[in-house]
Amino acid sequence: MARDIVYFDLETRRTANDVGGWGNKHKMGISIAVTYSTRLGQYRIFEEEETADLIHQLVRADLVVGFNHVSFDYEVLMGHTIFDFRDQVRDLDLLVDLEKKLGHRLKLEAVASASLGTGKTADGLDALKWWREGRLADIAEYCAYDVKVTKCVHEYGAAHGFVRYLDRNNREQKVAVDWSLD
Repeated sequence: MARDIVYFDLETRRTANDVGGWGNKHKMGISIAVTYSTRLGQYRIFEEEETADLIHQLVRADLVVGFNHVSFDYEVLMGHTIFDFRDQVRDLDLLVDLEKKLGHRLKLEAVASASLGTGKTADGLDALKWWREGRLADIAEYCAYDVKVTKCVHEYGAAHGFVRYLDRNNREQKVAVDWSLD
């Protein structure tokens, strides 16, 4: 049976300010979550009411890949389960890996635009605005695109052994990664 890599991202209903600070991510709620499974070869879109199905997919994955999902998305999910993903799920957080190598955080946009020649279509603040306006399809499209970009960045790094990124001075740099898909 093929290995199942699940790429994952979610958008929230509330900001950190709305819930009393970043220490309360579990109170932010989920507007939309999206996964892409390499075993199924398809995207799945989850609303907050389907969180149990999302958690089931993440737990069963051979590897969960995201960008800042360990300290953000998992923390948001903790508001919906007693399950502690950090101890129970094998994952690769691209941001965490890059931060260890570089000593500072990068945005997905900085890596995607330099490595892939394309970036994000919006940002999390847009998704929050769309949530207030009831525009779930727009959130789902944006979140699915972020999952696709994360998947493409991961595959690029696995294939080349490095990713490119734009530094704080907008200069293209390169950093070695070991994101083998084997």
